[in-house]
Amino acid sequence: MTYVQRYVIVFFQSCLWRGEEDIVRQLRINQGITAKEVRLIGETGEQLGIVPLPRALEIARERDLDLVEVAPNVVPPVCRLLDYGKFRYQQAKKEQEARKRQKTAALREVRLRPRISDHDLDRKARLVRKFIDGGDKVRVLVFFRGREVTHPEIGLDLLKRMFRSLKEVAVIEKPPTLDGSSMTAILAPAKQAMEKGTAKENLSA
Repeated sequence: MTYVQRYVIVFFQSCLWRGEEDIVRQLRINQGITAKEVRLIGETGEQLGIVPLPRALEIARERDLDLVEVAPNVVPPVCRLLDYGKFRYQQAKKEQEARKRQKTAALREVRLRPRISDHDLDRKARLVRKFIDGGDKVRVLVFFRGREVTHPEIGLDLLKRMFRSLKEVAVIEKPPTLDGSSMTAILAPAKQAMEKGTAKENLSA
């Protein structure tokens, strides 16, 4: 593979990340090309050599294709023969598919009470696991009433019990903190945290 071919491949790959609108802004086509001569690449990737711009445009018309400047920063610029309308449609479709595959992580919330039963605590832990398995973060809150707030160790013990049951799938993104009448901690999916290098604590603590 030649340097020019590698340059063209990298350019098109970068276009895929920027989306169709950026591609339209980046690429000049047909009469919009200003260079006097271009390095021409055929529709199947074959090298057609350096040719004057009028000749390149003529070849494009003969093949019922567009002349697209894909590498404007080299001398001479690289142009490729392709069906630009079809190209734009394909890139827009790929961008749409990429957006569908992207999932925005939500911050879910699960609430506990200091006097929660073991059965209900297990049920809440299963709910947190469901959210974590779905790729979401979870804010776990323990709400205190009246004098319950004078015993924050009860809430901390509840959170630790829940955390231990989730240590295989989650990490603590925000450790438990007491704020007024509630104690709050945030859990994140372990896999995502490890990939980003943001895992701060082990849930077995």
